[in-house]
Amino acid sequence: MRLRDKVAIVTGGASGIGFAYARRFLAEGARVVIADVTDATAAADKLGNAASVLGVRCDVSDAAAARAMVDAAAKRFGRVDVLVNNAAVFAALKPQPFDEIPETEWQRVMAVNVTGVWNCVCAVVPIMRGQGGGRIVNVASAIVGKGTALLLHYVTSKGAVVAMTRALARELGPAGITVNAVAPGYILSDGVRANPDIGAFQLDAIMRARSLKRDAYPEDVEGAVVFLASDDSAFMSGQTLIVDGGSVFSTL
Repeated sequence: MRLRDKVAIVTGGASGIGFAYARRFLAEGARVVIADVTDATAAADKLGNAASVLGVRCDVSDAAAARAMVDAAAKRFGRVDVLVNNAAVFAALKPQPFDEIPETEWQRVMAVNVTGVWNCVCAVVPIMRGQGGGRIVNVASAIVGKGTALLLHYVTSKGAVVAMTRALARELGPAGITVNAVAPGYILSDGVRANPDIGAFQLDAIMRARSLKRDAYPEDVEGAVVFLASDDSAFMSGQTLIVDGGSVFSTL
């Protein structure tokens, strides 16, 4: 119960890896806010603990929506201790050469994966400062360390998340707020498996590069996120924790 009585917001928490985070946080004693552009209320109902779970519809690329999400969390539970910036555009993408990526798709990836993180941090930091501290966990990707081709917009956006994590750690440390990132490898989430273009992308190469020769699932990452959200990581900030089966060894 490492998160007992903590209040945690998980963006993109209605399905896949985000839902796994939310479920694990609840099991660790937290009260959880699931925020998503899809039906977050239905996802919250699946967890079966109405007193400790809240679903909020939120497009993180909209600053006003991010503020409303944080306001709803504070109104329901009285505080916000943890923000997990998990919402991202990935599973629906089609790998393609960088100069064939539609501009609208590039802009959407940046709006959600980069601006969305900034919007949510801007919204939650005033509450965390008032409380004397908090934990921000940004979800990056091990793909940044590989420089994988044909997904330039996604790789670029996750590289920005790593850089943002470091800079925010410097700014927010004096307020007692830690900012770290988790960088998963290729995870077989529901969304990934539903898109053949991304679900079969470089699978052989990914498996060859792993020290642990098996598929990865959302449950393989949730423990690392709990660690970064808990007091166990109280003296860590600005770090990126790679969880990819031993594929990328270098520091991101």
